[in-house]
Amino acid sequence: MKATGIVRRIDDLGRVVVPKEIRRTLRIREGDPLEIFTDREGEIILKKYSPIGELSQFSSQYAEAMAQTTGHLVCITDRDHVIAASGTGKKEFEGKPISRELDELMEERGTLVASRDENNFIKITLDDRGEYVTQAISTIICEGDAIGAVILYDKNEKYRMGETENQLVLIAAGFLGKQMEQ
Repeated sequence: MKATGIVRRIDDLGRVVVPKEIRRTLRIREGDPLEIFTDREGEIILKKYSPIGELSQFSSQYAEAMAQTTGHLVCITDRDHVIAASGTGKKEFEGKPISRELDELMEERGTLVASRDENNFIKITLDDRGEYVTQAISTIICEGDAIGAVILYDKNEKYRMGETENQLVLIAAGFLGKQMEQ
């Protein structure tokens, strides 16, 4: 564990303020859920809670089925990281932090189909090398909250994603959102 040198007091209601610098660095926003853990040494650990992370094994299987059916790279994210990836190139994306553009698309609860030569094409992760040329993205919504995204991604210069891929990511995102509500 890394010490920050910041000390805060507990107020009379038992609250502690997480400093703005730490919230910004860890991308914790107002209203974000945090999990609370304790260990044997008496430490309290706060961890950003990922509701879709609970479905990581299920998400992996869903991504695998989509990748086998479509032949595209499939990524499923929460609001911070790629939690499941399947298809050619999955190792480049699995577990990586998402890009600001993808975060903004999810914040707007958006859906996107784009090719690299279009202005609305976005990088998926912070270190996305830009090798992919076409994408379809849909936000996963659970009980009104954007909790992640389903992404189809492809490197084939001759292929352009269209309405079929848009419908696929919409269906997948809708299904995963409903699974979270149960």
